[in-house]
Amino acid sequence: MLSGMPIIDVRKLHKRYGDKVAVNDVSFTVERGEIFGILGPNGAGKTTTVECIEGLRRPDGGEVTVLGLDPLRDTLELRKRLGVQLQESELPERIKVGEALELYASFYTDPSDPDELLDLLGLTDKRGTAYKKLSGGQKQRLSIALSLIGNPEVAVLDELTTGLDPQARREVWSLIESIRDRGVTILLVTHFMEEAERLCDRLALIDQGEVVAVDTPAGLVEGVDDEQRIRFRPSEPVADHVFTELPEVRAVERQGTRIVVTGTGNVLYAVASVLARKQIIAKELRVDQASLDDAFVALTGRKLD
Repeated sequence: MLSGMPIIDVRKLHKRYGDKVAVNDVSFTVERGEIFGILGPNGAGKTTTVECIEGLRRPDGGEVTVLGLDPLRDTLELRKRLGVQLQESELPERIKVGEALELYASFYTDPSDPDELLDLLGLTDKRGTAYKKLSGGQKQRLSIALSLIGNPEVAVLDELTTGLDPQARREVWSLIESIRDRGVTILLVTHFMEEAERLCDRLALIDQGEVVAVDTPAGLVEGVDDEQRIRFRPSEPVADHVFTELPEVRAVERQGTRIVVTGTGNVLYAVASVLARKQIIAKELRVDQASLDDAFVALTGRKLD
């Protein structure tokens, strides 16, 4: 594979089921070493897109390459280099964690060390535990381990944390970051805004089968609204002009004893500096700014959920 070539290259991907268009001219690239997210509501075409990337579905149009390989023509070669965690997967209830890893390891010529994966994913003490006795979070950890057992260069993780409680979700996020640190390029499919903002270097927003934007999470937000709103209650009275004279400030509003300063750029530092010079304490300080959810609404006209 040529250096500088995208790890995943999707061009004008099209897939329909009968009269329904599931994916309509979707295009994006994934670079080596990044966590690239596909973010969108349920039914947006995310899973169909990744199934075409994995070689599990045949596109009706467009081109897909992964590691320079065609997922349909080069299926056997790609399976040696691509790890996949499906949106829904089950194992036999009685199979033990260690047995599942050893079974999957036997499918590859150069697998990862099962013991190292168990340690990485915090499952060492569950080696002898039957699959049916694992918690939801432990099953997801095992699913990740199985997607990595082949020592893949790329891992596709589809709706990895759906159904997990907030604590288990954050633990899985930390694991994903550690996997990327091992040199694995990750394609992450999600409908959780917080997950996308926390993990992804870049995102493709998909809605109704189409890509509406591709950028970093910060870039998507900045493209919608770069304003920040600083809310606080000053420890002593302060005139509006103290803030309106700052070049970063656009507006000042009073809400009872609270002040709301709206601005752009490094407005928080500017406001904090002027308050410090006047020895005024900003009590109950809160900073509001546009979110990825706001960006999705602005780009699609509706909320993600």
